[in-house]
Order: sequence, then structure tokens, then C-alpha cells
Amino acid sequence: MIRVKLLLSICILVFLSTDIYAQRRAKGEDIDEVYKSFTSFGLTTNTNSGILGGAVFRNSSAIPGKLFGKNQYRYLAVELVNVRHPKELAQSFNTGARFVYGKQNYLFVLRPEYGREITLFNRHEDEGIAISAIVAAGPSLGFEKPYMIQRQVAGGQVVTTPLRVDPNSTQDPYEGFVGVGSFFSGFGQSKVVPGLHIKTALSFELSAFRENVTGVEIGFLAETFTRKIDIMAYAQNKSFYTSGFITLYFGSKK
Repeated sequence: MIRVKLLLSICILVFLSTDIYAQRRAKGEDIDEVYKSFTSFGLTTNTNSGILGGAVFRNSSAIPGKLFGKNQYRYLAVELVNVRHPKELAQSFNTGARFVYGKQNYLFVLRPEYGREITLFNRHEDEGIAISAIVAAGPSLGFEKPYMIQRQVAGGQVVTTPLRVDPNSTQDPYEGFVGVGSFFSGFGQSKVVPGLHIKTALSFELSAFRENVTGVEIGFLAETFTRKIDIMAYAQNKSFYTSGFITLYFGSKK
């Protein structure tokens, strides 16, 4: 809920700054900045993730012709994000270990993207901000990685195994639980679940420097997989996800 409010607040602030910037441009002579390529790296958060949702690499390259009278660019990007279930809640076990009750798998998604970036407002000399609209789509590769826990078995030995919950069984799935396995354990047991996604966004270039830039990308994403992703044992899992996101990016252009 906090991330949703943050997204809405930033969208409102950006809208107001865009309106002010457009009024400033109307009063003066336009000297538009046009670039051939823009490469950047960013960190992203979204309404289906924690504070740090993942990382993004993106590149925009100018293509001939205009769309609706605006400069257009070929947009390529690759995202790697962690998708969480809304019912996830970290708890403390009686041993003091922190864990997410009922969590069976992580979901990591690799998203190659192809689309178009359209310049809505160019920078005026070295002032203001550049604003562009982005529409992109591509495949989604979901990696369903087991949630690993540590159990104490006969003889006092501690083993690391995936948590498997059978709602029809009376056996305690946390029997012998002493802690959570390391983040990197279990990757070899991951299952790949293919899917598709599409996103729309507005990109705001905020930097005052022409070659080295800082910006924010704000948008919405819809994604579907070929089956339900088994993240939580005691909650409804789904195959279709929507989210709002914010990406802070740094890059260079020429």
C-alpha cells in the first residue's frame, strides 16, 4: 500500500512539473536536443516487490522518420526482477529464525523487451526535462526457485531442503525447522515458466548535463505465464500479474 501511494505521489509531482515546463517552453525559443542513442542502467521497484525490486538495462536508438510529428527511437531493455506474493509476511519462529510462513517458491523474472520510445518534450538548451512515452513488450522467463529451509534430522544433523506444504496432510511441514537456507541455495532446482508481458511508461530525463544523464521511468506492466506460479501454500496463486513501477536510471547519450 505504501508503494502504491508513493507511485501516485510521484506521478502527481511529475505531472505538475511537466505542465510548468511546457508553459516555460511556450514563452521562449525552442532549441531542441536530439540524440542518436541512449544507454542506461537502472534500479527498479514495483508494487509486487520489496523496496529494491530488480535491475534494468535499456538502450534507445534513433530511427528514421517521425511518429505523429515526434522523434522516435527503438527501445530495447532487459529487466531482472523479484515478484512477491501480496500475502508474504516475515515472521519469527520459536528458534528466533526469521522466515515467511507458507512461502514455497521465489519468483524471479527475466524480461527482454522491444518497443518504441516517442519524444513528447525535448530539452530546451540545458534547462528543464525531456519527456518521452514508451510502449514495449516481450517474453517473460519466470524462474520458480524453491524456498529452502534448514531442518534438524535424526542424529542432530542439519540439512537444507525445499519447503513443501501439503494442505491435505496432517504432518507439520516445519518439523525440525531451525532456520532458512541461504539465498543462493536451491537455484539448481528452479523451474522455468515462460510467459509474455507488455508495459507502458513515461520517461523523465532530469539531469542538467547533456551527455551524462539521470532519469526516472514511471509506468505500468501486465504479465501472464503459462501456469500459476506456486509462491504461497496457504493463499491463492495466479498466472496473471499487474504492477506499477518506478525505475531510477543513470546513463549516457550521444
